[in-house]
Amino acid sequence: MTEALAQPTAQERWERRTQRPLLALAVLFAVAYAVPIVDSSVSRAVASACAVVEWVVWGAFAADYLVRLRLAEDRARFVRTHWLDLCAVLLPLLQPLRLLRLVSTLLLVGRRARMASQVRLTTYVAGSVVGLLMFGSLAVLSVERDAPGGNIRTLGDAVWWSFTTMTTVGYGDHAPTTGLGRLLAVGLMLSGIALLGVVTANIAAWFIARFEKDDVEERRQTEAIRVLAEEVRALRAEVAALRGAGRVGADE
Repeated sequence: MTEALAQPTAQERWERRTQRPLLALAVLFAVAYAVPIVDSSVSRAVASACAVVEWVVWGAFAADYLVRLRLAEDRARFVRTHWLDLCAVLLPLLQPLRLLRLVSTLLLVGRRARMASQVRLTTYVAGSVVGLLMFGSLAVLSVERDAPGGNIRTLGDAVWWSFTTMTTVGYGDHAPTTGLGRLLAVGLMLSGIALLGVVTANIAAWFIARFEKDDVEERRQTEAIRVLAEEVRALRAEVAALRGAGRVGADE
């Protein structure tokens, strides 16, 4: 009975099998999203192919959600605990904007990456920082490049703006002027603050663990010294008793 309980469920087996293919599709999505933005002179056929790839990748993650929902033992609980996944699946259907596909795919990729047991916190945070920096730069460039009065015209400007926004520095030399651009800025600010909190908490937990380890080691050393001191006192008492017995025998 214990072995039966320890066996993974059908949902867990599906998640393990699809983890790497979905992450590979996420990389493909990143390439398809970046090509038309980095090179605005691409042909209409290339731009259409990239859009198809984006929809296909989003469709794959949406299908993954539906399969996991079908395999879940308690579907109502699955929907309650995976509500963010459901929002990410439904988001592009509300209005087929490219930015919505980007946001929803990033959410789905992040959720699936977080479920991978082999992904450590440091790797997840580093990947999140790089992903947000890259996609934030591309997204704001696509929105602001042709905006009247905008000052984010090149990829270098967009990367610099994303970096200063995520770190909440905000020099002000580059700033979005459109509504979507400012919405992206709010998202990057909140994401940067959240990631900074995770990093700070991780560092604090490391220091606390080190201090606790040092305290445990110090307590062990103190206990060892106390035991040795008791043994020395016992030996002294035995030696004193032997000397007293020897003196009594000599007097007799």
